[in-house]
Amino acid sequence: MPELSLPNPRPLPASLPAPASLRPLDPQALDARADAAVRGLMREGSSANTAASYRAAMRYWTAWFELRYGRAFALPLPETVVIQFVVDHAQRSTEDGLAWELPLALDQELVRLKAKGRLGAPSLNTLLQRLSVLSKAHELLGHPNPCRGAAVRELLSKTRRAYARRGIAPAKKEALTREPLQAMLDTCDDSLRGKRDRALLLFAWASGGRRRSEVVRATMENTQRTADGYLYTMAHSKTNQTGASRAQDQKPILGKAAQALDDWLAASAIRQGPIFRRVRRGDVIGEPLAAAAVREIVLARSRLAGLEGDFSAHSLRSGFVTEAGRRNVPLGDTMAMTGHASVATVMGYFRAGAAALSPAARLLDEPQAPDLQDDRDLP
Repeated sequence: MPELSLPNPRPLPASLPAPASLRPLDPQALDARADAAVRGLMREGSSANTAASYRAAMRYWTAWFELRYGRAFALPLPETVVIQFVVDHAQRSTEDGLAWELPLALDQELVRLKAKGRLGAPSLNTLLQRLSVLSKAHELLGHPNPCRGAAVRELLSKTRRAYARRGIAPAKKEALTREPLQAMLDTCDDSLRGKRDRALLLFAWASGGRRRSEVVRATMENTQRTADGYLYTMAHSKTNQTGASRAQDQKPILGKAAQALDDWLAASAIRQGPIFRRVRRGDVIGEPLAAAAVREIVLARSRLAGLEGDFSAHSLRSGFVTEAGRRNVPLGDTMAMTGHASVATVMGYFRAGAAALSPAARLLDEPQAPDLQDDRDLP
């Protein structure tokens, strides 16, 4: 078999002069313009909510570190700092009740600096999110990641277990299954805002539990009318960051959801561009809704409906999966609608919906089948 060889590159003519205005770059480092361009692309490719949460987490890390250690914050951090951060913010059981290591004076200063909203230990979710952001920052900058050290991982594992034994798990928002969703829909009257909110809630829920960023990206151009309703094509999503064309990114909007969307589009006279928009005073159609507005609509309608529980925009997504479990919809069909890439992620909600319908939960309620007679009793 002949050996494969790469062709030698043709050398540039020695007489070819470099343009005087062109400054050669250092291949070992990005120049300032390239670095700024990278940051711009990173910002544009990240959701506004994610970027805001990362900035808040890094502001907190900076304030905590500089107050705790009396020096300027800089990456990389050693494992010992991460361990100190965990014990400063995670509560543990003592003879005198729950305790944590953050000094009160430091906690008060963090509140004064608006690095946090109130005194007291953060939730387990908040602690884990701040650690996740720090881990991401180290990896993006090519630093050794202290959050992946064996001591840190073991401490976090035991911390989660300690919280779980106290009955505290990472918080999840209440699921909007069919009954609470219908209660919210009942608050939507025939006003322009009522028609919009009804269409938005049904669009998000019935198309597979769309994320709020996906809802506000729905446009007349990517939501096509069909004989049965509408077909929404997601050009970008959490599981399709590159915008690749995929058949599974087409989501049907049928039945009541399609009717509600018809009503909103007819009343608003929207013919192009974003579908869900702000309704200003005097029923003037305004700018497209931001992702945060989806959460506000869910919260406002849940309050109007008198629902008890902690709801958010994600409640539409978890509610769809939970309801699918209650109705024994095959998991594959559910995931095709939601777009979940991980079975493990969706199974928690799916099982929660199906658990109450399991025959094993009603063994005492079912009549006992007659026992087969012993052979000795047979004639």
